[in-house]
Amino acid sequence: MRFLWSDVLWLLLVLPLLAGVYVYALRRRNQSALRYASLMLVREAIGPWQWLRRHLPALLIALGLVCALLGAARPTVEITLPSQHQTIVLAIDVSRSMRAADIEPTRLGAAQNAVKTFVKDLPANVRVGIVTFAGSASVVQTPTGNRDELIAAVDRFQLQRQTATGSGLLVALSLLLSDADIAAEAESYSPYALREPLKAGPRPETRDSKSVKPGSHASGAIVLLSDGRRTTGPDPLKAARLAAERGVRVHTVGFGTKGGAPVDFDGSAIYMMFDEAALKAIAAITEGEYFHAGSAVDLHKVYKNLTSKLVLEHRETEVTAFFGAAAALFALMAAILSMLWFHRAA
Repeated sequence: MRFLWSDVLWLLLVLPLLAGVYVYALRRRNQSALRYASLMLVREAIGPWQWLRRHLPALLIALGLVCALLGAARPTVEITLPSQHQTIVLAIDVSRSMRAADIEPTRLGAAQNAVKTFVKDLPANVRVGIVTFAGSASVVQTPTGNRDELIAAVDRFQLQRQTATGSGLLVALSLLLSDADIAAEAESYSPYALREPLKAGPRPETRDSKSVKPGSHASGAIVLLSDGRRTTGPDPLKAARLAAERGVRVHTVGFGTKGGAPVDFDGSAIYMMFDEAALKAIAAITEGEYFHAGSAVDLHKVYKNLTSKLVLEHRETEVTAFFGAAAALFALMAAILSMLWFHRAA
């Protein structure tokens, strides 16, 4: 628990003073009452129940005062609530490197099966859009809540040449933020600047008027699925920075073993390595999360984990009203008991 106005808590130090005043008042009252021979005789005359009844209203008032002061300090707690993510765009790599069989039956086949499971596990109120990318990127399914349409779109995937991871990110971002002029901003990127190293450096200091805090977009997210090997198109890290400036988180899922696997290209076997660093960098820039799957079984587990992260989120919530209600309830109970037992307010 955290208090937004923690300085108010210093007022709790008044409670011991009030307790002292209460004890002093009782002693003054006892001096004018009948005197018994000993304290034991007083206890026998009054009894434990009578003693509790005498002091319970004052105790309830004290508890109400504590709750009121805690409420005045504006307490907050972190609770798990249904996520506000209403639209998820899946950007899926369909380049020929996805034919690698280091994950059975292939990287693409395992990804297709896991995507179907992922879509089925999402709540009914979450819409899903699908973008595929190879040498270029295209929308294969606009955001929809129809699970049958999504599964049919996944079954239509066709492998193509090259891998433009940056293009996949930009198209996914434009699909998620249909009112943003993402395409115009993407034209400033050099599509063939392949010599720039893929590493997550600091984001540029200059931010345009559209920039917001990374991860602040609460109504959508992008999930990028790839083996991470970009061969053409815009720099995916620049595309990731654009997503971050729009507040969109990009969660990345890398599939493939770190040792890689051979893929046949026109009669020649080429060894396709798994590029994990690029996917980690994309997730880090957008404050998303990276998941690795080295087998079909692991990939299904990743999607189960990712589903729970997208559906639920931890949120700090102010609970001042709860403490205020508790303070009022204690005060009301004290007043009722005092009227019933002593025919006066506490």
